[in-house]
Amino acid sequence: MKSQEVRSKFLEFFESKSHKIVPSAPMVLKDDPTLMFTNAGMVQFKEYFLGNSKASASRLTDSQKCLRVSGKHNDLEEVGMDTYHHTMFEMLGNWSFGDPDNSSVGYFKKEAINWAWELLTEVFKIAPEDLYVSVFEGSKEDKLGLDTEALELWKAIVPEERIVYGDKKDNFWEMGEQGPCGPCSEIHIDIRSKAEKAKKPGKELVNEDHPQVVEIWNLVFMQYNRKAEGSLVDLPAKHIDTGMGFERLCMVLQGKQSNYDTDVFTPLITELEKITKNTYGKSEKTDIAIRVIADHVRAVAFSIAEGQLPSNTGAGYVIRRILRRAIRYGFTFLDTKEAFIYKLVSVLSEQMGGAFPELKSQKNLCENVIKEEEQSFLRTLEQGLVLLENIIAETNNKTVSGKKAFELYDTFGFPIDLTALILRERGFDLDEKEFETQLKEQKDRSRAATQVTAGDWEEVNPLKQEAFIGYDHLEAEVNIARYRKVETKKGALYQLVFTQSPFYPEGGGQVGDKGYLEEADGHKIEITDTKKENNLIVHFAKSLPKDMKAPFKVVVNTKKRAAAAANHTATHLLHQALRMVLGDHVEQKGSLVKGDYLRFDFSHFSKLSQEELLEIENLVNERINEQLPLEEQREVPFKEALEQGATALFGEKYGDTVRTIRYGSSMELCGGTHVANTADIWYFKITAEAAVASGIRRIEAITGQAAKAYFAKQDKVLQEIKAELKNAKDPVKAVNNLQEENTGLKKQVEALLKDKAKNLKNELKSEISVINGVNFLAKKVDLDAAGIKDLAFQLGNEYDNLFLLFGTEQKGKALLSCYISKELVAEKELHAGKIVKELGKHIKGGGGGQPFFATAGGKNPAGIENALQAAITFVK
Repeated sequence: MKSQEVRSKFLEFFESKSHKIVPSAPMVLKDDPTLMFTNAGMVQFKEYFLGNSKASASRLTDSQKCLRVSGKHNDLEEVGMDTYHHTMFEMLGNWSFGDPDNSSVGYFKKEAINWAWELLTEVFKIAPEDLYVSVFEGSKEDKLGLDTEALELWKAIVPEERIVYGDKKDNFWEMGEQGPCGPCSEIHIDIRSKAEKAKKPGKELVNEDHPQVVEIWNLVFMQYNRKAEGSLVDLPAKHIDTGMGFERLCMVLQGKQSNYDTDVFTPLITELEKITKNTYGKSEKTDIAIRVIADHVRAVAFSIAEGQLPSNTGAGYVIRRILRRAIRYGFTFLDTKEAFIYKLVSVLSEQMGGAFPELKSQKNLCENVIKEEEQSFLRTLEQGLVLLENIIAETNNKTVSGKKAFELYDTFGFPIDLTALILRERGFDLDEKEFETQLKEQKDRSRAATQVTAGDWEEVNPLKQEAFIGYDHLEAEVNIARYRKVETKKGALYQLVFTQSPFYPEGGGQVGDKGYLEEADGHKIEITDTKKENNLIVHFAKSLPKDMKAPFKVVVNTKKRAAAAANHTATHLLHQALRMVLGDHVEQKGSLVKGDYLRFDFSHFSKLSQEELLEIENLVNERINEQLPLEEQREVPFKEALEQGATALFGEKYGDTVRTIRYGSSMELCGGTHVANTADIWYFKITAEAAVASGIRRIEAITGQAAKAYFAKQDKVLQEIKAELKNAKDPVKAVNNLQEENTGLKKQVEALLKDKAKNLKNELKSEISVINGVNFLAKKVDLDAAGIKDLAFQLGNEYDNLFLLFGTEQKGKALLSCYISKELVAEKELHAGKIVKELGKHIKGGGGGQPFFATAGGKNPAGIENALQAAITFVK
């Protein structure tokens, strides 16, 4: 059964059980403060489990893209080592959201268990005797007993000897340290040979990390809520949350012993064999490398297609780390010294583009970004190899410092396992304990900087459905529905949820609103930020009101809101202008909308010219001058909005109904705040344009008051320049005259310096002495770095066996320059780079370079004479 058919049959089965099929949510999460990536199928449904909102249907089914590489669910280092762990994977799921007001709509353990068994054994025709099931045995710590309900349901289906009892680790699923959780039943399969099964029962291998006795489906019975102090309370309604590993299911149904032998991976592996001229199945090291690359390219390509580019922070850093792991395995074990992983994107797009069309539409972007990242990291590896050689050369014994290896890893991104491998090949050991100590200290610092401890929500007033009223109102009478205390490194904060809110929560690139809450006595509590978490609008404050149950007045900071709204509207107009000037290939790839400036990332293959930037700027300002009114539609069916011509962004999660924003011919799906008329923007000014990644450009711009301040500053600078130019009527012409005059003076200075160096060379010839057959000179000279280098090489052309050390003082800094004839480098093993590094200590600095010429700089000119005197020790 082909993988596409497996996915279809799963969804069709649950559709026949009155489930609504929903698309996969984005794998990269943009507006969830608690997670970077969707790491389980239930993530997009968290708000329903928490009771913050109701699902469009009580029964849903989907195939969800997931990524597990960070945090609690971290499979990265296991990927490739075995045949069943992955970074990016699909999770097939079926869901029931219990409704306390209408319990007959949802379902619980009985249906979940019976349908799971029916699908596996009757639809997919898996032999029942190959399946084992587990039930939760209970937990004394949580005062929970055996899950007898699930046990009795399973006993009616399978022989009792096929039932395994699991502890809290294996059979109790939790969303996190707090939140919805519950016991679960896992279904495991034994795909070993008959001979192997005869030797040892599969029951004994369940949850023992055996590659052929694996879990394929987890049925979670979500019925508790974990409080901050660790206790459990019942949820108001019971839910079903199941997740089945798509790749493992394909392995079973295709009769394979490895996920990588299924048609999910074989097209990628075949292409890898062709590109690298390696054969899968012949060497364990080669096989691991091929599995790593085949797995990782999926995770990276899907992330880029959703708009998450590799970077040095956050989710982007995780994606870069995954890709670099793949590059490193290719570099070390497949002997690939040039970029090649990007070539797999075409195969992946062809293979999975039907189910996930973003792979096809973003194919070129994925290829360009991956190729550039590969080339960049390969240069890093080359640089790291040179630095590692220096570390080895400086090591007096056979154990390399873990601290130095950590610097190589932390500063230059050189993989520690590659360092260890090279050292072993060279007969050296790595002080791994010291490295781990350095790594732990770094992680502890990072964790301490971002540590946030949230308490439980305290309910104050009932919250049926929180309403955002900020499109129409900037102040309102509200009650506090719930609150909680949050401890951060900077101190305690309070998060407040109101019964309704005019505050816009951070999202879609736009920052959250600020403002204040006013108590009855007029006392005001500042609202410092607003974010959205699990469909709740969360307001941040440093203190709580005296009477939590009283009604309050809340007011949004209108000045900051207006500035952000102007910049948000400007991004829409900019998007339209970019497509008009550059072409329809332009797509938004990210944005940041603040009150003082805006940032807009978009797909384009080359740097924009000044003419293009000016044309784009003019087009936006034309739309502003046309005074286009806002045409807003709310609760529009998603398909209808697209038919009207609205632009949807890849990587964004849209509901069944959406909000559209139109100014003239510019129409986008957007939940942000906007100006009532484009005239409110006043003026649009581009301040910067640069590359973010291959095929991605970034424009930064300002509007409104920020633009006025910009023009005022530019005018002030112009007036100051004119004053310096004696109030020249034409300052541009005056500057050109100065530049021409400066060029002429530079030529005169260069000529004088050449004459000076020529005269100096003749003087220095008489000072060269012979020591142990070496022509030696150490001298302080009055030349710049370029003049010294030119002088050294001129003398080198006239003398054999020459050792020169020149010192000079320039602008309060010391400079040492060392020249050594190539024959001395070869015969006496002298190395200019190592010599200046040693002599640089005298001038409180350092440096390096090639064996025959190197320089060192320092902040202690007084040490030049000592360095010159010490130079003779290298030739004696």
